[in-house]
Amino acid sequence: MSYRKSLLAASIVAGLCLSGALNAQDSNPTSSTTTDTSKASQKKAEDAKIQQMAAVTVVGIRNSEALSLDTKQAADSHVEVVSAEDIGRLPAKNVADTIAQLPGVNIADAAGAEGGFDEADRASIRGSAPSLTLTTLNGHSVASGDWFITGGGGSRSVSYAMFPSEMVSQVVVHKTSEARFLEGGAAGSIDIITRKPLEFDKTFSAEGSVGGVYSDLPGETKPQFSGLVNWRNTDSTFGVMAQAFYQERSLQRDGQEMLGYSYIPTGSAAATQLGRGAATPGSASTGVFYPNLPGAALFTQTRKRKGGSIDVQWKPLDNLTFNLDGFYSKMDATDYNRNYMLRLRDRLPGDTLSSYSLNGNVLTSAAVAGQPGVSQGIYDMISRPGESESSSYVTLDADWKATQNLSFKFQGGTTRGTGNTPTQDVMEMDTGYGEAASYAMNGLGKPLNWTMSGPNNTYNTATTGLDWIFGDQDIHVVDKERWFQADGEFDFDDAGPLSSLQFGARYAKHTHDSNTAVAQGINWASGVSFAQGATIYPGSSGNYPGSFASDLGVGQMPSGIWYWSPSQLAELNGKYATRVVNNDPGSSRFYPNDIYAMTEKNSAVYLQANFSGDRWAGNVGLRYVGTNENIGYTSPTIQEADYRSGTPASAFYPSGWYWNYYKHHYGKLLPSFNLKFNLNDDGSLLARFAASQTLTRQDYGQLAGFLNLSDPNAVGGVGSGSGPNPRLKPILSTNFDASLEWYFAKRGLLSASVYAMDLNNYYDYGTTTGTYLNNYLTYGKNNPSHTPIYNKYLVSIPVNVNGSLKGVELNWVQPIGEHFGTSVNYTYSSGHSSGGTYLYNADGTTGTGQSAGDRPLFGTSRDTVNLSAFFENSRWNARINYTYRSSFYDGMMPVTTGTLGNTMPLLPYYQQGTGYLSFSAGYKLNDHVSFSFDAMNLNNPTLRYYVKGSQAGLGFGNVPEAFYTNGRQYYLTANFKF
Repeated sequence: MSYRKSLLAASIVAGLCLSGALNAQDSNPTSSTTTDTSKASQKKAEDAKIQQMAAVTVVGIRNSEALSLDTKQAADSHVEVVSAEDIGRLPAKNVADTIAQLPGVNIADAAGAEGGFDEADRASIRGSAPSLTLTTLNGHSVASGDWFITGGGGSRSVSYAMFPSEMVSQVVVHKTSEARFLEGGAAGSIDIITRKPLEFDKTFSAEGSVGGVYSDLPGETKPQFSGLVNWRNTDSTFGVMAQAFYQERSLQRDGQEMLGYSYIPTGSAAATQLGRGAATPGSASTGVFYPNLPGAALFTQTRKRKGGSIDVQWKPLDNLTFNLDGFYSKMDATDYNRNYMLRLRDRLPGDTLSSYSLNGNVLTSAAVAGQPGVSQGIYDMISRPGESESSSYVTLDADWKATQNLSFKFQGGTTRGTGNTPTQDVMEMDTGYGEAASYAMNGLGKPLNWTMSGPNNTYNTATTGLDWIFGDQDIHVVDKERWFQADGEFDFDDAGPLSSLQFGARYAKHTHDSNTAVAQGINWASGVSFAQGATIYPGSSGNYPGSFASDLGVGQMPSGIWYWSPSQLAELNGKYATRVVNNDPGSSRFYPNDIYAMTEKNSAVYLQANFSGDRWAGNVGLRYVGTNENIGYTSPTIQEADYRSGTPASAFYPSGWYWNYYKHHYGKLLPSFNLKFNLNDDGSLLARFAASQTLTRQDYGQLAGFLNLSDPNAVGGVGSGSGPNPRLKPILSTNFDASLEWYFAKRGLLSASVYAMDLNNYYDYGTTTGTYLNNYLTYGKNNPSHTPIYNKYLVSIPVNVNGSLKGVELNWVQPIGEHFGTSVNYTYSSGHSSGGTYLYNADGTTGTGQSAGDRPLFGTSRDTVNLSAFFENSRWNARINYTYRSSFYDGMMPVTTGTLGNTMPLLPYYQQGTGYLSFSAGYKLNDHVSFSFDAMNLNNPTLRYYVKGSQAGLGFGNVPEAFYTNGRQYYLTANFKF
């Protein structure tokens, strides 16, 4: 770390020396004060003109593209920009889709474990994880939630599904840091800038759009609406702007999922048949792995995004402006998830195989004969009514120009994001009693084939029985921040290179809590039967779409699968499930596994000097950040010196559960330096250099949550588990950036950039050994006195590691005549982590695979390519875009150990490379009415995920984990302006 700091310091000292040399040049007697002052005034006037154009007057793809390049060229630091009409005309329906075409920007289909969908949900910069990119609105923080969240934790990244593109004036992607910027983005920050009332040309303006979206997989059309009204008085001293949106969309996702991979234990019938069964039954793995519960997963959802904003500006004096800004967005995301699965997890270890094929250590195909009274499948139906996420903020600003040279800005604000899963109606059924079953893998590119011999298109009591009822209820995760900040700037009038000095301070209190949770199970008092042939409900209500398998490209899989409706599931759960917190004396369904609480108190001060000369500009600054963190996480054991017994009591932990509190403070001094040179007389050829240190706080899910343990079944056995690590240090990144930009035409740019990030205290997953209470044995039937029995557990937790990320960006924006244009950009990223702890085998021995931290960085795609072409004249416009990103490390999942039910160390999984094709077209009827057509996911990409057993020491390579297809979406919209 000393090397990184010294290198950064040397860079900044060199920059200051260079500034001094340029200062000496600017002090040449031939240079006049009058000339330099006029240049500074001219630059300020140009910046003001650009900002005004971005807010209101830009019309058309060509003008907005020119504005974006002007803004990029004028900036003292390295930025990418999308402006005004550019957003309205791109085939994009949220801000993440909008910025996907920028060089160095990646988008992700989902937040992580819920699998990929058809709308961009997260954005990141330069091949890093989304949590390393800070998203702000008008420069301030914004809280966010996720519509599906159980099990604790969460990400600091923002859900872009909350922000429709219609609300935006400009999006600025900051690839290099400045001291005045809010900390939190190791890779950079994305600032979403909204429109302001006093920036409109007319005293009254109104615009709106009405349309619909057709989703081809569910075959449904849903409405879309947005509107804006703005009024200001004639002297532009008072204005009000109001926006509203309501956007509904049907979603269907056809999928095949493998819930991890299981291994065949030694001593089992299958192990003996494979010639690997000499060891004691139930001990270490044979080394043969097979897909766990491959299934046909049908997900349907109606997304309703609704909300709006109101902005009031008042300028009581020429030098004083107040701005009150409020925003609210909520997405209702009620969904229904069905997964009809092959039950190999329970069958393969104990069954003799009718046939099989083995490729190395992976059982690539297997068949088992039917046995009377034995279930071959398991079927989960999960309905989540009322699931939602929201994001909101309120800010009050005061801009005061105290003197001709001194100005201040004060802001106070609050932001709140929520993620809600209030109800899960669940039935888990045993299926395929007495049926034969088989599967055959088809590599990474195509889903596997699998069968059960009986019919599956109707609810048949002879072959189906109740397995279990599960599902967490009453989950409400709340993310909040309240802050106050004061910023000042002093402008210098003399001819020296120091143009202005910026300074400020900020204080924020941030909380992230999940305080309620109920886990339902079987209501035994209902008299429900688990027997094969018992009638749970009179009949089914629907079937999978007939095109389900063909949509996914599956050669053989059960088709026309039956299901109960969401209302039937609600009725079944109401009758057979336990949901109330205290359903009978001495028992509670309260579920501590979903409970956590975090409080952060963050303080920051900064000082930034801005320099400019005849052909150069830049800034140098320091930002100090101090954080007091109090992490409250839950576990079945006492782990911290500061703890208390958890309430209410929980039937899941008869000996009780505990709140554990870990408190600590850290402070960091973050330097930054940016320098821009005009290499020719007209300023069309620019060189940039930047160096900085940035700080990013770890994800909530890494710091807080619940310690989950899987008990060994015998004294002396080794259990396993997973949990958070509140002792993780914040990520400190040392960043370097250099670029060359040639603005060869009004709408033309050719640029190249190189960058490097040295990440200290990055995170990855390692395994640590601990001793905990064994609930299985302590409360088992053979221990009626409940004498505490403790065992060794191998627990997978996030650990601090080192990381590095470096790459190259190439960008070419080319106008073709008056009406055409193209853009091509390519980003190469190479990211890797190192320095973590070693993984372990299930028997406690050191693993032979890679260590934690010896992997790619989360979210790093080596290659990202964007291709775009457009046409525009006075009436018509059209644009086509293609985006491709190569495979990236996406997360971790457990490996189950067959019938034992324990877990091995977590297994890394990846998303394969995916391309997205989109198209838009528009027609302008007159100055007031226009029409637009947008087509998303035209190539109907199949999202493919795979796991790497070699990275967990499991002796096998890349094997498939999931396949999803979401279909295409077509939007037709009428737009009105008055």
